[in-house]
Amino acid sequence: MTRRILLIAEAANPGWVSVPLVGWSLAAALREREDAHLVTQIRNRDAVLRAGLREGEDVTFIDSEALMRPAWKLGEKVGGSNGKGFTALQAVSALAYPYFERLVWQAFEQRLRGGEFALVHRVTPLSPAVPSLLARRLERIGVPFVLGPINGGVPWPKGYEAERRAEREWLAPLRPLHRLLPGHRATYASAAAVLAGSRVAAAGVPAPARERTIWLPENAVDPSRFPPKPPRAPGPLRAVFIGRLVACKGMEMGIAAAAPLIREGRMTLDIIGDGPLRAALEEEAARHGASDGITFHGWMPHAEVAATAGRADALLFPSIREFGGGVVLEAMAMGLAPLVVDYAGPAELVTEETGYKVPITPRETLIPALRAELTRMVEAPAEVAEKGRRARACVEEHYTWAAKAAFVSSVYDWALGERARPPAFTPAAEPRDAA
Repeated sequence: MTRRILLIAEAANPGWVSVPLVGWSLAAALREREDAHLVTQIRNRDAVLRAGLREGEDVTFIDSEALMRPAWKLGEKVGGSNGKGFTALQAVSALAYPYFERLVWQAFEQRLRGGEFALVHRVTPLSPAVPSLLARRLERIGVPFVLGPINGGVPWPKGYEAERRAEREWLAPLRPLHRLLPGHRATYASAAAVLAGSRVAAAGVPAPARERTIWLPENAVDPSRFPPKPPRAPGPLRAVFIGRLVACKGMEMGIAAAAPLIREGRMTLDIIGDGPLRAALEEEAARHGASDGITFHGWMPHAEVAATAGRADALLFPSIREFGGGVVLEAMAMGLAPLVVDYAGPAELVTEETGYKVPITPRETLIPALRAELTRMVEAPAEVAEKGRRARACVEEHYTWAAKAAFVSSVYDWALGERARPPAFTPAAEPRDAA
């Protein structure tokens, strides 16, 4: 008998980016493997129906706008706007989200009690700070509840208080208070399995649930959207940065680190993206005498991003605080060797075989460390190319949405008692049992 899964993804939208795209991509991949019904918020309706799902049969839309709309407006007023104040937005979301789950329970209680669904999986919100009122109710009626991938809670590294203030993360020091929210401990105590999108998130899971917590990186890619780069042409090392031009992305340090190599004609840098720091970064490039070797492209359509990045050899991504690092996987999918800071999300995706990492330290030592790695890369183009080749092979095998869905299905097997031990993401082509 085919098992039926209820997928809850309040944020799931194929036309958006960040969390809604993660929610949609994982839900869509799981629907390719499982008999799954998606539940999402009403604002995603048009995009989801355009993607081919049938309302009522494949998907149910929950209208929680009465509370969510004013909550987001409040979040913007307290600092969460223009890509900043992420913690503020998460705080108001944590307060408003229970209303969404209340409506889900009202819509599905009888079907759940009747045994229509073997398991419920809450895919989004990704934040570990948002409790679920469904977890305890599902436990009481004998329906396993899977949570995640949860991600977030990455502390701001020491020495970067100015960057934290620039990002309007004034609530970040108060974030541990989320553990006092009603239902927080019950959510984890009642979960049959918790998927943690980073090791930082896994470490933050309440102790009673850690033995049921499985590490699985949050992001994945569709390789068809990121064609492999052509063979490397002779000339200087060509690096690219992709992302918002904001303080936490560290591009002021990236430019300072790369500038001597750029002035010497040994390296070029394409910067794809825009944001409030663009003018300051252009001034920084000029101050270092590196403007001729740095191209600021601004925001670009996706196809143009892939085409421009595909001409590069490496991704320069000096972000000092990153939860998932989806752009790192996208660059790896094209065959670029990434250079990242060894802290949180990106560091969990990059290995010695597939890229380069520098320790997280204050800027006065981080800049020289980045420069040393860039110099190494400039002097060893064949090594960079080989790491890029291995990076693409790694993504194709372990970090596609299809591969992730296969792993999550093995988690379902374990949560339903069809597998003796929990799977472990190593990464491996086939799910392995945890030690």
